Amino acid sequence: MPPAADPVAAVLDLPFDQEEMLAGLCRWVACESPTFDAAAVERMLDLAARDLAMLGARIERIPGRMGFAGCVRARFPHAAPEGAPGVLVLAHLDTVHPLGTLERLPIRRDGNRCYGPAILDMKSGTYIAVEAIRQLRRAGLATPLPVTVLLTSDEEAGSPSTRDLIEAEAARHKVVLVPEPARPGGGVVTGRYAIARFNLRTTGRPSHAGARLAEGRSAIREMCRQVLAIEAMTTEDCTFSVGVIRGGQWVNCVATHCEAEALSMAKRQADLDAGVARMLALRSTNPDVTLEVTRGVTRPVWEPDERVMALYRLARGIANRIGFDIGHESSGGGSDGNFTGALGIPTLDGLGVAGAGAHTLEEHILVDSLVPRARLFAGLLAAAE
Repeated sequence: MPPAADPVAAVLDLPFDQEEMLAGLCRWVACESPTFDAAAVERMLDLAARDLAMLGARIERIPGRMGFAGCVRARFPHAAPEGAPGVLVLAHLDTVHPLGTLERLPIRRDGNRCYGPAILDMKSGTYIAVEAIRQLRRAGLATPLPVTVLLTSDEEAGSPSTRDLIEAEAARHKVVLVPEPARPGGGVVTGRYAIARFNLRTTGRPSHAGARLAEGRSAIREMCRQVLAIEAMTTEDCTFSVGVIRGGQWVNCVATHCEAEALSMAKRQADLDAGVARMLALRSTNPDVTLEVTRGVTRPVWEPDERVMALYRLARGIANRIGFDIGHESSGGGSDGNFTGALGIPTLDGLGVAGAGAHTLEEHILVDSLVPRARLFAGLLAAAE
C-alpha cells in the first residue's frame, strides 16, 4: 500500500486511547530493569520484543557483552528493497533504579501524574513509539521509509557495550528518532552536550584506626580532597561532578583503597577535551597515597545542522496540526542521540512523554501527554522521507 497523499491528516484520525496506553505502559514499568542486572534487562527486552513481534516485526536478539544484557532489533516489512535506508527508532530499556524500587516508588496515579521507576526515562517514550507503529499498521498506513526499532541495554552506563552497534545500525538509515523524555515545556532535542566519565582510585597505607591511627594514610581522606577539587573545577563551559564513591572495609581500619566515578559535561568538544586533560592531570596531595585517574566512556558533542533543523521543522509542523507547539534546544544529560547526531545522521531526540523527576523517587509522567506525543511520533514515521 502506498503512503497516504496527506499522511499527517491520516494520523490525526488514528484512535489512540490514553487509558489503554497507560495500562500497557504500566505493564512495562512493573518489569524492573536496572542496567547492571543483565537478567532483569533481558526480561524487559523479552516483553518489548513480544509486543513488537505481535505487530509483525522480524525480531533479532543481539547477545550482550561486557556483562550487560543484549539488544533487540525489530525490522518491519516494507515495499522498499531489503537494506534500503529508513527510519531508526533508537531507545533503551535499562534504568537507573535498582530492583525493589517499586516498593519505594509504586506505580500509582495521582490526577494527571502517573508515578513509577523509569516511567519517564524512558519506558514511556519507548512505549509510545511502539504504540505509534501499532496504530499505523492497524490503519494500514504505509510509511515512506522502512522502520527499524533498536532497543539497547546499557544507555544509563554510557552505552559502553552498544555504541559500536548503535553507530553501525544508524549508518544504514536516513533518519534517527530518539524517544527520550520531552524537554520542560514539551520541546524536543536537536543537539546534546559532550560527556566524559572517569574512574578514580586512591591507594593509601592501612593501620589499626584505634591503636595506630597515625601510622595509616587514608585513601578515603585523599579521595575526599580530590572530590572537592574536582567539583571546584566547574565553570559555565565545563562541569564536573562525582556521583559514586566507595571505600574502606572495616571502621577500625584506616582505608587502603577508595574508588570514585566522575562525570564531566561541556557544550563544545574543545571544552570537554580541556576538561579531560585537567582530570587526567590530577595528582595526589599526599606523597604516601597514590591516585589513578582513567578515562571511561565518552559521548561526543552533537551540534545540529540544517538537516536536523529540517527534521525539527517537520515535527513542529505536525505538532501544530495536532494542536500544540514544540520548541527545540541542545541539551545536557547525554543520550544515544549523541552518537548518531555526531555521525551527521539527521537525528531528533526528546520525542518522548512530558513529566519530571527522572532518576528520582518522584519520577512521573503527565498522563495527558501520552496521546499527543504518540500522535506526533506516528506523524514523523508517516511523513519522514
